[in-house]
Amino acid sequence: MKKTIVLFLTFSLFATLLVGCGKKEDTTTVTPEVGTETPVETPETPEDGEAVDVVTTASLVDNGEALVQALSAEGTWIASTLNDITLTEDLVVEGEFMNKEVVARKIAPYTQDEERNITASFTITAPKLIVKSENTKLQGGTFVGDVYVEANGFTVSAATVEGNVYFSTQEFMDSAVFDETGIVTGAKEVQ
Repeated sequence: MKKTIVLFLTFSLFATLLVGCGKKEDTTTVTPEVGTETPVETPETPEDGEAVDVVTTASLVDNGEALVQALSAEGTWIASTLNDITLTEDLVVEGEFMNKEVVARKIAPYTQDEERNITASFTITAPKLIVKSENTKLQGGTFVGDVYVEANGFTVSAATVEGNVYFSTQEFMDSAVFDETGIVTGAKEVQ
């Protein structure tokens, strides 16, 4: 029963995201299945200035293999987990993705209700989380392991890193954001 409620709330969240992020004239809502990608149409303007529709996606993942794929260069801008995930390999966030016309990546180990209140938080465990994508945000939930940041704009919000956060340059460290709800149990330093 509890799992059914969590899945229903997660599907409702993504259906809401689809409606809010889709074209204004399109009122069709698509409910994603676990482990699948949900297409969301967003406009992109190429160099010639003519608008083109491209498809970006959000992934709901429930296993390590799907999480690794979702955060890869061929993945999606956001990866939301539906349970705790443990990896024996490093987790790498790479590639450039857009969210609301801004370069962004999001790791979201949580589910939320229609009012965007976190209803369940999950833990991702890996030897390392290597962040190569600009403006990557860890929000909600916990990452257990060390984080290696190789890009600007890393953010921890309403989340915990049980480990250290190492930055490859001072510039990357200076651009990082750890708000009052972002907790790091270890060091935050340039290495």
